[in-house]
Amino acid sequence: MRVIEKNGFKIGVVEAPWFLKTAADVLDVIGEAGYAGCGSVILMEEALPASFFDLSSRVAGEFLQKFVNYRLQVAIVGEFGKFSSKSLKDFMYESNKGREVMFLSSETEAIQKISGDA
Repeated sequence: MRVIEKNGFKIGVVEAPWFLKTAADVLDVIGEAGYAGCGSVILMEEALPASFFDLSSRVAGEFLQKFVNYRLQVAIVGEFGKFSSKSLKDFMYESNKGREVMFLSSETEAIQKISGDA
């Protein structure tokens, strides 16, 4: 996990070669983030299984609930225009209204939003 510091915020960035397949993998990320003193985590789309973006699989809910339970803010960064699911788009839209879970198009945008620059 790469750690970025901005405006007093420590942010863990999860990217390749990390690949989160199970809830146990998510707990590993949460543990590493906690050890590094991060209050937020950025997950790159390529670190997530395709099933994450199929809401009927319940993978997104399972993974994201772990971050919420451990009070870690999480931003998922990727190119989401390729997904056609209305329910997924609605979920991303509603998530972006809050501050716990965000879906953003770039790491820079995620860092700005997390650190209060956006």
